[in-house]
Amino acid sequence: MASFQFYSSAYYDPGTGTVPLGGSGTNATLLEFEEWTGDGSSDGTFQSTDTIIYKVNGVNSSNATYLGDVDISLQGGGTANLPVLQLANGYTVIPVPAGANLADYIFPATLDLNALTGDPYLICFAEGTMIATEAGPVAVEGLRIGDVVLTADGRDVPVKWIGRQTVSTRFGPAERLMPVRFAAGSLGDGLPNADLTVTADHGMLVGGVICHAGALLNGTTITRVPLAEMGETYTVYHVETEAHEVILANGAPAETFIDNVSRRAFDNYSEFEALYGEVPEMQELPYPRAMSPRQVPPFIRARLGLVRAA
Repeated sequence: MASFQFYSSAYYDPGTGTVPLGGSGTNATLLEFEEWTGDGSSDGTFQSTDTIIYKVNGVNSSNATYLGDVDISLQGGGTANLPVLQLANGYTVIPVPAGANLADYIFPATLDLNALTGDPYLICFAEGTMIATEAGPVAVEGLRIGDVVLTADGRDVPVKWIGRQTVSTRFGPAERLMPVRFAAGSLGDGLPNADLTVTADHGMLVGGVICHAGALLNGTTITRVPLAEMGETYTVYHVETEAHEVILANGAPAETFIDNVSRRAFDNYSEFEALYGEVPEMQELPYPRAMSPRQVPPFIRARLGLVRAA
């Protein structure tokens, strides 16, 4: 049974698709949530197919419906990805982890239920990742708009924008929040040339296929980074160029930003909006994409040791 604090609630207005949120956040109620998957077990994450049982102040109540996730701004900067639940009495609630300081969260006046996401996607490089540029390798957090980066096929392209995302490890699907570490040489041919850490949904170009890092885990040289190692928060960065490109991160081919994930997920989205406003959809590179281990071609699985891992 996991404990969360109840911030505030209001009835869903189906006419507008928004939920006004009331309350000051000081009169929190203790909600205890127990989440069960269809097979009768708990995996610690909220999913639309789960049954969510809750108690209010220790008294048995009823089931809640998971509506999706929302990014809530933090006073110290960054965001926390929190679930939105609808209780049996019709109230919509946003719980935060028990013991968290409610004053650290900046809750919106209204909540657009149509804008909720079902899964927090993280598609970035960890701090310290060295990106190849015309002036030599530069740490990704040191890149600026207009800097010229090198593509895997030897072209020079300017940086359009650097997206920054602060990840809170205190709440959320642990498997999604854990970055992936590629040990030096794990992709073959001496690449990456130093340990490379990216988020699980970041695409690496391997054998002509853009493979999400989380699909390439082999348990030895390509592994998840424990959240305990990342601290309560960590910051990741994505490089956007005018077109979808493959650049070099610690020498290894990795994709630039592609807008099949919203830029609103980034802390500094307002900067992009001020600079560029509405922009056309980007065209994705013509490579096949493997988002899960079963989609990774057998020759890549064998090359990286995924066959032994399975």
